[in-house]
Amino acid sequence: MKKSTRALLAAALVLGVAAGPLTLAPAFAEPAPPAAAAPAGPDLSAVIAGLPRADATAALVRIGGTEGSWAGSAGVHDLESGAAADPAARFRAGSVTKVFTAATVLQLAAEGRIDLDRTARSYLPELIPGRYATVTVRQLLNHTHGIPAAGMPGETVEEWYERRFEVHEPEEMVRRATAKAREFRPGTRQHYLNIGYTIAGLIVERVTGDPYEEQLERRILRPLGLRDTYSPGREPAIRGPHNHGYQLMRLDDGTTGLRDVSVWGVTDGWAAGDLVSTTADLERFTRALFAGRVVRGPLLEEMFTLPEVTDFGSGEPAAYSAGLSMKRLGGREVWGKTGGRWGYNAAIASTRHGERTLVYSVNSTDAKGQEMNRTALELMLATYGLPSE
Repeated sequence: MKKSTRALLAAALVLGVAAGPLTLAPAFAEPAPPAAAAPAGPDLSAVIAGLPRADATAALVRIGGTEGSWAGSAGVHDLESGAAADPAARFRAGSVTKVFTAATVLQLAAEGRIDLDRTARSYLPELIPGRYATVTVRQLLNHTHGIPAAGMPGETVEEWYERRFEVHEPEEMVRRATAKAREFRPGTRQHYLNIGYTIAGLIVERVTGDPYEEQLERRILRPLGLRDTYSPGREPAIRGPHNHGYQLMRLDDGTTGLRDVSVWGVTDGWAAGDLVSTTADLERFTRALFAGRVVRGPLLEEMFTLPEVTDFGSGEPAAYSAGLSMKRLGGREVWGKTGGRWGYNAAIASTRHGERTLVYSVNSTDAKGQEMNRTALELMLATYGLPSE
């Protein structure tokens, strides 16, 4: 979802992933609810066969919708034991968190407690300086605010690993970001960053008087029965069963290899990227969201409306809405969100009316690389087909 159509197509050709409908093959599969049979096409189970391999150690996948259902897993729980990956394991969902945050803000907007056209500074006057006085809540959600990234100490994965237990307060991150000059005039370009969602989380707290996590629990997690999804706060370890995540980096002996990065603080992500979840929970959330049972009425369209601006870096048309992003795959619009934390890539995706949904967790060894992880890319393309203009 984060790569251009041209780059996705090139990767697909290199990887040999063919476009076409999906085969819901039984290999690696766990029982799934009865559903309409899917037409013949690429074998999804073949995409995750052979794990662990250089780019990933495990993968958990769920397909749903009216076109068919399937759930499968491959790879290992951890490299030391070699035990099979747990298909019900929790994992770090990364920026999939933004979908939950956007939905929370839009619920509050429906109640009249947040105005999407009101400025962020009017809610947080002590935090947002005058140079960003015109940034609106809507612009925070669709990444057209022009506020640069807060920036993190260190320049390499090895340096970040050494600092993995540092705590980052959201207010301080906002101060660091807003102390910089704006990247562009608000509303004129789009630049996908975490900072807008950090500010949005603080606005949720300001208008409700509750911690962001409590509002998330009350509004989304509890009503949908997402019992394995939670915000970890300052806890660096994943609670409960989880498949270990690994990152390729320089090791203590000077060689390059895989290091277990399952335990890593995520306070830098917070409302933009800290959630822990499972594929079953994310599938339930995706179905409810696209069916209009999380955000109701006209405000749901905010999540399916792209701003009419261009990307700050590439100059291509904006690809992000409030919480989601859109890519044309297999001749139709696919909406969703990917996420990455060290050792883990995750995604939710669906056609607009839920004909085909995809949720995956890939234990990537290059989870925050410049390019989309190979296994994750193959899953997306095998599910929906090649990019289309």
